[in-house]
Amino acid sequence: MKARTPSSLNDARGAPLASAGVGLKPVHYREILESRPALGFFEVHAENYMGAGGPPHRYLTAIRERYPLSLHGVGLSLGADRPLDRDHLRRLKELIRRYEPMLFSEHLAWSSQGASFLNDLLPLPYTDESLRIVIDHVDHVQDVLGRQMALENPSTYVRFADTTYSEVEFIAEVARCTGCALLLDVNNVHVSCTNHGWDPQQYLRDFPVSRVREIHLAGHASRTDGAGRPLLIDSHDCPVAEPVWQLFALAIELTGPRPTLIEWDNHIPAWTQLESEAQRAQAILAGAPAHQHEELRRANAR
Repeated sequence: MKARTPSSLNDARGAPLASAGVGLKPVHYREILESRPALGFFEVHAENYMGAGGPPHRYLTAIRERYPLSLHGVGLSLGADRPLDRDHLRRLKELIRRYEPMLFSEHLAWSSQGASFLNDLLPLPYTDESLRIVIDHVDHVQDVLGRQMALENPSTYVRFADTTYSEVEFIAEVARCTGCALLLDVNNVHVSCTNHGWDPQQYLRDFPVSRVREIHLAGHASRTDGAGRPLLIDSHDCPVAEPVWQLFALAIELTGPRPTLIEWDNHIPAWTQLESEAQRAQAILAGAPAHQHEELRRANAR
């Protein structure tokens, strides 16, 4: 395992220090190009743009000419006990070369078994064995890409009996050993903490906030489990919930202002509603104390 420091790799340099963005969806391509909204950046799922060309690349190229871009992966399967897919990594590297994103991020999850790929982001036990696998895979990704990646905290619905690390301890150790950055998904914090009975504010206070390069916000669905207890699902199909906005304000107190993304991947709303969510995030970022903005500017300049 090879330790890296954030300043030694191309992590989030060039990113707006305190700006909100949204996940880019094809239904909004034309409206964005015509209206040129006052947003800090856009983010896309890397796997949706691994083809050679066509309209998706034509529109993405036009938007990239006007805005910073963040790439978010969903298919590397970093937690799987198998080698990473070489072809997937090759296509990812080419995509990064093509668009020069401010950040590339992936999930702390697994989604492959043998030759099968599962269309989901599945949890892993927080054990020494899982830690070794994730560290090796993150190291490999950063070696192939020649740059730092960011690892996202998951939303989870079950806990493993053989877990020996807390989630925050596990994430912090991966970051320490690999030098990777972190993507803090505040909605995932709320979802997982509600489902498992954890304290979300303490989760944020324990999180290695100095490594956070981007924050995600999203909506979730509320259900109950078989025992009648609250069960939240990370659905990305509705506005950000009020408890998540409150946690976001605390996160910004702890991290300082960070590029913040509104994720909305299902039941895509009209552009005006998505833009309104980003504007609310922007207002919270703009309200961060001035010293936090200055500290972040200095950190990114190093």
